[in-house]
Amino acid sequence: MPTISVKLPDSMKARIDEAAAKLGITPHAFMVGAIERAAQEDELRRSFVQDALVARNKTLRSGKVYDGKEVATYLRAKLAGKPVARPRPRQLASYSRRRAA
Repeated sequence: MPTISVKLPDSMKARIDEAAAKLGITPHAFMVGAIERAAQEDELRRSFVQDALVARNKTLRSGKVYDGKEVATYLRAKLAGKPVARPRPRQLASYSRRRAA
């Protein structure tokens, strides 16, 4: 396992020591955990952005969109146990023109 050196301000080191002590772990374990969480968050963020770009491209290729108000109305009715028809996808271009009017 490689070793790295990190220079920290005294105030940060004190905060790490205090937090680690409260958790009953070593400052090293605290820092390793913090770095692990930061790496996981970065991976999740990049995955989220990639998924969003794929979904955007799929929407642009299909030209189909759902009206947000119709979807919200549908979900509220479903949660209330009311019978309701599913919203229908609309063509992106016609939806854009309709919204602009």
